[in-house]
Amino acid sequence: MINKKVNNVQDALQGIENGMTIMLGGFGLCGIPENSIAELVKKETTDLTCISNNAGVDDFGLGLLLQKRQIKKMISSYVGENVEFERQMLSGELEVDLIPQGTLAERCRAAQAGIPAFFTPAGYGTEVAEGKEVREFNGKMHVMEHAFKADFAIVKAWKGDEAGNLIFKGTARNFNPCMAGAAKITIAEVEELLPAGSLDPNEIHIPGILVNRIFQGGKYEKRIEQRTVRKIF
Repeated sequence: MINKKVNNVQDALQGIENGMTIMLGGFGLCGIPENSIAELVKKETTDLTCISNNAGVDDFGLGLLLQKRQIKKMISSYVGENVEFERQMLSGELEVDLIPQGTLAERCRAAQAGIPAFFTPAGYGTEVAEGKEVREFNGKMHVMEHAFKADFAIVKAWKGDEAGNLIFKGTARNFNPCMAGAAKITIAEVEELLPAGSLDPNEIHIPGILVNRIFQGGKYEKRIEQRTVRKIF
């Protein structure tokens, strides 16, 4: 049985160097690899190109890397609630590629599947399509988008086993599954790490063949970006 378990986050992130391109799973603050992001901050890895739906908030998630100017370029679909992200983008300090959200997800999935490019109608007639090949399919114009090329993908799952099989919980099953296996090396941090064979095969969302390293994280804050409660009259 192949064992992909590493002892800690430091071992998991070995090989990540300045200037690399990294995919990071999560949506807002949900399902983000908190331990790995915190370790990247400690490592002071710089000039990173980060592929992520958004960049967390000012003091959490990828916002921590932005605070330390460790991110050179963000490839994302949403500036969100991150004031520092917005400031750096508008001032020209941070290079930003804003991509339609479905296109972002599909460029990850295409990389995972080994598909070099695909056509989508999203973005046709806008700045998104500038400089890209355009074709007509069934009377509708489509833009060609290329699969991402990343050095590392870092995903976060609820449960995993030592063979790398992953189960995601609730909304955390967002960009994480399509990023697993979409880079040269995929790192998975999980809340609960079990021996190989412990997971029900029918419940596994991502097979271990798409994961290179796995470790058990800890002290997850799981912040809520915007808490909404019902008023009681």
